[in-house]
Amino acid sequence: MLNSEIRTKTAEEYAKDAKRAKVLGILKSIGIYTMLTIWAIAVLFPFFWMLITSFKTFGSYNAERVPSLLIKYPTIGNYLSAFTEINLAGYLLNTLIFTVITTLAMVIVSVLAAYAFSRLEFKGKEIVFTIFLALMMIPTELVVITNFVTVTNMGLRNTFTGLILPSVTSVFYIYLLRENFSQIPNNLYLAAKVDGTGDFKYLWKVVIPICKPTIITVLILKVIECWNSFVWPRLITDNDAYFLISQGIQAIRESGFGRENVPAMMAAVVLVSLPLIILFLVFRNKIMEGVARGGTKG
Repeated sequence: MLNSEIRTKTAEEYAKDAKRAKVLGILKSIGIYTMLTIWAIAVLFPFFWMLITSFKTFGSYNAERVPSLLIKYPTIGNYLSAFTEINLAGYLLNTLIFTVITTLAMVIVSVLAAYAFSRLEFKGKEIVFTIFLALMMIPTELVVITNFVTVTNMGLRNTFTGLILPSVTSVFYIYLLRENFSQIPNNLYLAAKVDGTGDFKYLWKVVIPICKPTIITVLILKVIECWNSFVWPRLITDNDAYFLISQGIQAIRESGFGRENVPAMMAAVVLVSLPLIILFLVFRNKIMEGVARGGTKG
């Protein structure tokens, strides 16, 4: 009888503990999601404000003494003005050319260099790689000055070659790819060599397919980096015909058009931001996969 009462009491306590734990779990989840919601609103609000402002008329925007989150008279005229009153299309085209060529060249150079450091054997490889990593410690500002003097002496100012040349390699991306390539079992490489497979074929048929998520991640990050480039293009070009979108937006902001017609300025910024947003939404799973996983499958 006594043992039965003890067992019944223990079961009741277990039920209470389970109920208490469930309530605490729910409260914890509510707290976490509340904080995440507040953080998301704080991060996304500037983009929301930019978007709604781009659809306001010039008159309604200037008539607002207190900024409004509602659009009384929506219009797409600001987007038309962004193309007709300024050279936005030219800036976008220049940025697209710069981004595509620079990204492809950087990915090719980085993949080949990473493969050489991870698989090929040559004298002084570790010393060279150590020196290579030491370059990451040099501030970017010092490299920019050196590149500016070099490119200027080569007569490449106000050219796409001058814009692209300093950006075709990246120590960080080479290091990242080298670490991923090194995780591929060496037995695959040895088996391929026994079968008479050359290094380029092994790289193309084995290494790149296995490390594809990481390579795609590097490619996307480089696209974002190129699209947002400002300091180097600002230094090396002063001809409007070679302005990238970052310089174009700055020129618009500094001109009377950007200071006076804020809704049209916001429309231009929306158009500039849209390609990167679409790129991230399309490849977000690949980005997460490339960051989360290592270099091997299965």
